[in-house]
Amino acid sequence: MQIAVITILPQMFAALKFGVVGRGLEEQVQMHLFDPRDYTDDRYRSVDDRPYGGGPGMVMMVEPLVKAVEAARSALTGAPPVVYLTPAGVPFQQDDAVRSARLDSLILICGRFEGVDQRFIDHWVDFEWSIGDYVVSGGELPAMVVIDAITRQIPGVLGNQHSTFSESHLDGMLEYPQYTRPEKHASDSVPAVLLSGDHGRIGEFKRREAIKKTFATRPELLTQRVFDENTLRVLAECLADPMNQTILINQEKSDAKKQGS
Repeated sequence: MQIAVITILPQMFAALKFGVVGRGLEEQVQMHLFDPRDYTDDRYRSVDDRPYGGGPGMVMMVEPLVKAVEAARSALTGAPPVVYLTPAGVPFQQDDAVRSARLDSLILICGRFEGVDQRFIDHWVDFEWSIGDYVVSGGELPAMVVIDAITRQIPGVLGNQHSTFSESHLDGMLEYPQYTRPEKHASDSVPAVLLSGDHGRIGEFKRREAIKKTFATRPELLTQRVFDENTLRVLAECLADPMNQTILINQEKSDAKKQGS
């Protein structure tokens, strides 16, 4: 796979050279960095200007971004979709990472300042992705998150590709709790079922704990889904737990407060 990144801070992406993703970028993924400043005509290498209509900050201009995208397309194979990283985008999810890993190529746009000229978005951007409902200083960190998530899904990147099969969000659930040595720490012991060697019971335990963790931490992930009888039984137990009822009440209050603000 090939990934092109349009950024005025290409040096930031050195952070991706570490760990399994760094190995993946060496062996499985080609990452190309394009600086819009290299596609400017003035001696100041200007990529931003004041916004029409007034307002704080500066806005990235159309032409340097367009030329950078054209250069990226020339360097990549296939017909890469262009993705703009922005807090105004749709949430980037695990399914997006899995689908993107099947592409031949992808172009990521890292905005800076107050954003980019809307005309660039209208005519050159295929998708807008957000990594969360908050604002960071630019698109570089979100782009690195996206690259990390995608690279992990490419066969051969992880030492054990089965690791991707049990990750959080892969089936809409959070991942079950994990344990390792020592078997006992202070007064806490590893759940006995994990030491039993009974793979059927261990699988049931992991699924049950994943459901309980999702219910307690991210109950919204369980809405508008169809469950089998075993999952419904675990959810009924979760609903009967007074502590979980308190969590749900507090979540409803928080949601109502957000809607009213």
